[in-house]
Amino acid sequence: MESIWPDRQPGQKVALLSAQGRLFDQAIANRLAESGELLLICGRYEGVDERVAEHLADEEISIGNYVLSGGELAAAVVVDTVARLLPGVLGNEASSAFESFQDTGHGEGLLDCPHWTRPAEFRGWKAPDILLGGNHEEIRKFRKKLAREKTERLRPDLLR
Repeated sequence: MESIWPDRQPGQKVALLSAQGRLFDQAIANRLAESGELLLICGRYEGVDERVAEHLADEEISIGNYVLSGGELAAAVVVDTVARLLPGVLGNEASSAFESFQDTGHGEGLLDCPHWTRPAEFRGWKAPDILLGGNHEEIRKFRKKLAREKTERLRPDLLR
């Protein structure tokens, strides 16, 4: 780490990938995306010396309640999740604002709503008529209702 950042500057964050770390979620991804630079430390098998966690890393992050052979896969998850929040990574900057787990400032943090693509009818299965009507306010309300229903059905823990 010190060879990469011999004189560490403000805005440079270090995260240790560890099964003992705080569970990685969208809020952590949002915060890390605001860092100037991010360095991820990946242990292998038994991890890293505790002094790394105590003195070099700003935080420990876990991607789940299980143990991997190393932190490389966890680092890939963190990199992908954080990178897509950075300007220019997604084709549409607003895309990530309304996805699952993303709190849009209104305390939602719901799963994303179901999506339908073209054609409007496929194998006799039709997309909801409201989505084809062009009333953007009604479509927004419909999507929010479906997002809440989906969250209640699949992840009620997010509503607590």
